[in-house]
Amino acid sequence: MSKINNLTKGGIFTALTLICIYLSSIVTTNKLFLLGAASCIIPLSILTTDIKNSIIVYGASSLLSFILVPRGAALAYLLFFGSYGFIKYYVERLRKLPIEIFLKLAFFNTCFYVVLKLYSLLFTGMFKINIPIYYMVIMLQVIFLIYDYALTVFIAYVNTRILKKTI
Repeated sequence: MSKINNLTKGGIFTALTLICIYLSSIVTTNKLFLLGAASCIIPLSILTTDIKNSIIVYGASSLLSFILVPRGAALAYLLFFGSYGFIKYYVERLRKLPIEIFLKLAFFNTCFYVVLKLYSLLFTGMFKINIPIYYMVIMLQVIFLIYDYALTVFIAYVNTRILKKTI
């Protein structure tokens, strides 16, 4: 692929990512859905360009989101939603499902821990959760696995239905 083609697609993917992140910061509902939509763009970039271009898309999207979007959505994209496409790409190349699930959950739990610590340091006493932490952790594990499966279905759909027809 030509550098111009990658540059053009990278700009489009960055713009789409910023739109999703910005919308997630201003709408009152569906914030996680819009961040999830933003996270679909990195795997799409990997499929249509290459890994180096996708890293540039992630970096540009992260930097611009910190400049243009409120910090909460930008931080969520930087720590988890943007980087997860790369984690998924490299982990799934192992082709060993139990190891893949373990590594993905380890990444998710690490991100969750970092976000929890950041919010507890920055917003002390602002958030009160009435359910025990272990219930919340189990619930989030299930939600993450559903998210991972949905991202897998999206990637498979794009790969088989859209990219195969355009080649």
